[in-house]
Amino acid sequence: MAAASTLLPILLVDDEQGILFSSSMILRDAVGNPVLTLDDSGQVLPLLATRPVAAVVLDLQMPGLTGQELLQRIVFEYPQLPVLIMTASNTLEIAVECMKSGAFDYLVKPVNSDRLVGSVRRALEIGLLRDEVSALKQQMLQGKLKRPEVFAPIVTRNKKMLSLFNYLECIADSGQPVLIYGETGVGKELFARAVHELGGGKGPFVPVNLAGLDDQMFSDTLFGHWKGAFTGADAARQGLIARAAGGTLFFDEIGDLSAVSQVKLLRLLQEHEYYPLGSDVAKQSDCRVVVATNRDLSRMADSGEFRKDLFYRLRAHSCEVPPLRERMEDVPLLFEHFLQKTAVELGKKKPSYTRDLLACLAAHPFPGNVRELQAMVYDAVALHDSRLLSVAGIREKIGASRPKAELAQAGSAAELSRDTQVVFHHFPTMKEAEELLISHALAIAKGKQAPAAALLGMTQQALNNRLVRKKRKP
Repeated sequence: MAAASTLLPILLVDDEQGILFSSSMILRDAVGNPVLTLDDSGQVLPLLATRPVAAVVLDLQMPGLTGQELLQRIVFEYPQLPVLIMTASNTLEIAVECMKSGAFDYLVKPVNSDRLVGSVRRALEIGLLRDEVSALKQQMLQGKLKRPEVFAPIVTRNKKMLSLFNYLECIADSGQPVLIYGETGVGKELFARAVHELGGGKGPFVPVNLAGLDDQMFSDTLFGHWKGAFTGADAARQGLIARAAGGTLFFDEIGDLSAVSQVKLLRLLQEHEYYPLGSDVAKQSDCRVVVATNRDLSRMADSGEFRKDLFYRLRAHSCEVPPLRERMEDVPLLFEHFLQKTAVELGKKKPSYTRDLLACLAAHPFPGNVRELQAMVYDAVALHDSRLLSVAGIREKIGASRPKAELAQAGSAAELSRDTQVVFHHFPTMKEAEELLISHALAIAKGKQAPAAALLGMTQQALNNRLVRKKRKP
């Protein structure tokens, strides 16, 4: 179960000691939460007033304050607290009356252990989601990060990225799986590491790339094996699940997981247990699962390429990291960050650069995202041997990654920019020069204000203000 839910106990209320004992043992083993028991219904409300609980399992027929009366009081005073009713009476009228009064579920004695565990788990999950929604609303209203240092490796000033930081802070304590979407190179693993750091697990962060892993390799890598489990297994080997105990297991390229392996991962998420190869004794797992993909898992689930039940399990929480072309205001920050980092790695003095170089970068769509920019900077710094970083080298790298049609369009815009001196038959005024520069910058940036603003050396808001003023003039 989720880490947050284990902080609160489950309250069992029944006047039969045998049922209290057996039910508490079942829930402790299967759910993991602490369990409180009461055989006197009159003690329930005083206990709830002093100690919060995650859920209440309540017998309906009890001496003194009846379960039905207690249900109504609990629902009225603690509307967010799920209450499950247990009773020996299997009548439709009583069941309907309890559900109308606000009961979360209705269980008929003798209660099947799987039915009890499943119902309590659902109640805990829904309660957890309510808490997360409330926390998310509160944090979004405040707009402040509690632990900004966790996100220091992710260089950005983009509003959408910052809102993702807020979201991850809100859901990190839940312990539920997190699904991270994003194109190749956007930095999905950095987000996964942030979830791990925020979650506060004592165990390590263990990444595994699923691309190219067949079912045998997947099972051996995750679950480990006993000596003699298969040909070549000369010694026992610990799997990554055991290595990630108390921490986070990060699956990259989850969309490449085979159908057979999907079943095994689903069981791990549902039962929190697994079998090392060659063993018939189940081992418990307490690591959190975070997954990432650049594929459309929703479409794959609809088409049958990916199990729907696993998809819904994995997306308990999800976030989509925007591509670099949608946050071009980050390009100068990232460029400066990678420039400093690369210079230190290569033992070189950090080179300086001109605004033309940033303008060149601002006009590039970066299909390889942040990873492409990082590789570009590393190559440029490695090759440079002067004080000033070469713009020509960056342009050459950009040109090699851009389609011919795009280059032709950029080239015509560049020629237009070089011929500005013949546009006017007189020395241009500041107003005329500004309008022409803005027009050319927007042409190069294909109408997008963020890269155009970077070309002009101003903020996107300043450029937008100028465009708005220009529209208002008759």
